[in-house]
Amino acid sequence: MLRDRGVAGLLAGDLLAGAGTGMLLVAMPVQTLAIHGRVPVAVAVGLVAAAPFVLSTALATVIGLGRAGLSPRTLLIADCVLRALTFTALGVLAVTDRLTLPVLLGGLLIGSVFRLAGSSGRRLLATSMAGDDGRFAVNGLLGLNASVALYVVGPVLGGIVVAAAGPGVALLADAGGALILLAAVLVSAPRDAGPAGGRPSAGESGWSILRRRPVAARLLVVVFFFNFLYMPIEVALPLYVRDTLDAGPSALGLLWGALGAGAFVGAALVNQLRDLPQRQLLIAIVGLWALCPIALSVVGGLPAAMIVFGLGGLVWAPFTPVAYSFVQSGLAPEEHQPVVTLWTTGATVAAPLGLLAGGPLIELAGVTGGLVLSGVLTLLLAPLAAVAVLGRR
Repeated sequence: MLRDRGVAGLLAGDLLAGAGTGMLLVAMPVQTLAIHGRVPVAVAVGLVAAAPFVLSTALATVIGLGRAGLSPRTLLIADCVLRALTFTALGVLAVTDRLTLPVLLGGLLIGSVFRLAGSSGRRLLATSMAGDDGRFAVNGLLGLNASVALYVVGPVLGGIVVAAAGPGVALLADAGGALILLAAVLVSAPRDAGPAGGRPSAGESGWSILRRRPVAARLLVVVFFFNFLYMPIEVALPLYVRDTLDAGPSALGLLWGALGAGAFVGAALVNQLRDLPQRQLLIAIVGLWALCPIALSVVGGLPAAMIVFGLGGLVWAPFTPVAYSFVQSGLAPEEHQPVVTLWTTGATVAAPLGLLAGGPLIELAGVTGGLVLSGVLTLLLAPLAAVAVLGRR
């Protein structure tokens, strides 16, 4: 796939942009801890983490449920431009110590309007440029990008940058990453790239198409709860590092980096899993990942926590590429955009809901209790997923 210059260019831009976004995994909690004011810290962290999903979920839902298609290339360009402008403004305010929690939340709401639509657009562009034979490999490479940039390079760089220069510089770096991805799209993805030649089409909505594929619809429900039950971990992690590990931003970056290192190995092996039964593989991933937060709750040192999170990343990484390849495999070209956009929205809407629930949960149950509860509920999801996905063909 990397021999195709267009695909390689788009993936390279995605990798570099992901590194900027990965820096925010460290920068956002640190920035929130500095400006949360009278808002309980866990609630403030949850609100900041959830804000980028609110308006973007609404827009992506309209696109997925609607019948009028929009060019994936156009949506991705809009996301890059708006994100670059917004995060530049937030970064400048943070560097000059004028950023407040309401302004940060407002900026994240507005700047991420096209976030989900752009994410599905990036996947649609890459897989359509690769063709049917390259779809599984490209989905795996997109997962590999996320593992390397979002969870290895980004958090490690974020920990260093935040410790040395403050979280505002990391916000500016994310704006720069958006500009790099914008350039990659303009250069590498032709105007006619995308399903059905990149032309907006009027036809069935994503929901109507999914109704004809009930297993895919039920799998979407499983993915929703899998993501929902994961989100309290993101709220708990900065507090876990601060209180349980008694460490700072660099340790938080190392912990995310450990997850990414494991995910890198798991994502690199995705193409080797293409001949395995995909439904059973997805269910196994759900059950094995559930053990990660449970194990994390009982370790008290950074090296042990990194090992646990690294193994969790190894198990988790193949989930998204396998799920998307499974869904896309039975679609006509003109059906990809509404279905993938709706699928991305349904899978991702769990994030703000899980984060909003995670704040009060961590406040009430504590860091350890929240991690255990996340793992136990995810473990209970595995047999339910087996019934939903395997019970009826």
